[in-house]
Amino acid sequence: MRRLESWIFALALLLAAACVGFFTSRYAVRADWSAGGRASIAAESQAVLDRLPGPVEVVSYASPSGELRANIGAFMERYQRAKRDLTLRFVDPEKDPAAMRELGISNDGAMIIHYKNRVQRLDDSLTERSMSNALERLARGGERIVGFVTGDGERLPGGKANADLGTFMTQFEARGLRSVPLNFGQVQAVPEHTDLVVIASPSAPLSPAAVQALVDYIGNGGNLLWLAEPGDQDLGLKPLADALGVRLLAGVLVDGQGASLNLTDPRQIVQVSYPPHPITHGFTLTTLFPQAAGLAKVSGTDWTVAAFLRTGEQSWTAFHGIANDQPSTIRYDAAAGELRGPLDFGFAQTRLSPSPAKNEQRVVVVGDGDFLGNTFVGNGGNRALGERIFDWLLGDDALVALPPRGAPDRVLELSQTRLDVLTLIFLVGLPVLLAAMGGFIAWRRRRR
Repeated sequence: MRRLESWIFALALLLAAACVGFFTSRYAVRADWSAGGRASIAAESQAVLDRLPGPVEVVSYASPSGELRANIGAFMERYQRAKRDLTLRFVDPEKDPAAMRELGISNDGAMIIHYKNRVQRLDDSLTERSMSNALERLARGGERIVGFVTGDGERLPGGKANADLGTFMTQFEARGLRSVPLNFGQVQAVPEHTDLVVIASPSAPLSPAAVQALVDYIGNGGNLLWLAEPGDQDLGLKPLADALGVRLLAGVLVDGQGASLNLTDPRQIVQVSYPPHPITHGFTLTTLFPQAAGLAKVSGTDWTVAAFLRTGEQSWTAFHGIANDQPSTIRYDAAAGELRGPLDFGFAQTRLSPSPAKNEQRVVVVGDGDFLGNTFVGNGGNRALGERIFDWLLGDDALVALPPRGAPDRVLELSQTRLDVLTLIFLVGLPVLLAAMGGFIAWRRRRR
């Protein structure tokens, strides 16, 4: 019996020692309960990491003094939890100033990301958007060349005028794109290694040589984005439209539902829902198209055409002029040949690529270019939709724009009545309640 008690005591002692060892070890358990998951990376950032198989090394050139290294480490820990083979290494920039000058590092906290002999620098502010954009550039495998047709009054990719695309392209080029001018008065064909050609709403007719060069580019399997406008039927682009199997409808699209959305101009088309397509999959933002032309498919082509932008049932193609300085009184006129909606104004087209170097050829035709112009790109989801279009055309289906995330409850909105009630509670009610409690306690003590 005594021997059994000794064995039980020894077993209990070992169990107690094991428990002490277990509870003195550190076991990190994390749970993100913040609104929108702000303590972890977004699903869009995770999609970028999934496109980076293999180890990724991040080298931070941050001074050991201060809290900068701790802040960088805490930020990168979110990415390391999502990708176990992502490592972070710190280098003291003060120990080797010559090497820092050779690397071009001038600010404390600059970062260089290494992946499969590819390098990306991150010199600006450290945010999830900037980090994920840098990782996305690595996933792309280098800069993508986007040629913008110029010389015929097109929207300029770097322009600052209201109709230009400077605001959109400046933000999008941070994700690994480089826009180059494509003037067919200087070149006879689209240069090789051009990943995408953009026709951004020309205002003057293109030369027959320029149109033929674009037709040849399509025939060789090139990807194209055509931002058309109402009236583009007269710009000499019919051979290109024929090669794509599309036709621009006459007139400008108008929507009778605009009045319910407080829009005074019926030519402004608001999209709140979208036909199903990879470009619009999961896309719920509202977009605004100031003036759009309808599109129609031509049968008998080898293109697979899917509409991803479509007007409502109360829309039609208006042939009559609309004044800009007074309320519109236009009505649908069937006798004039106007077409009633729903009408498509955004086509995404695919076919087996004629080029042996590609599997699929992609083209997008949108009957409006204003939605990406400097004036309107900030409306609703215009910028996000434009980035989705570019991503799809470049074959980066999984790489989408990283939207800004924030807590939905950071702003407390109170009416004046509720504010007055809270003021009375905290400035009058609580002091009176505390005084009453103190008086009651003092009265009880006196009675004892």
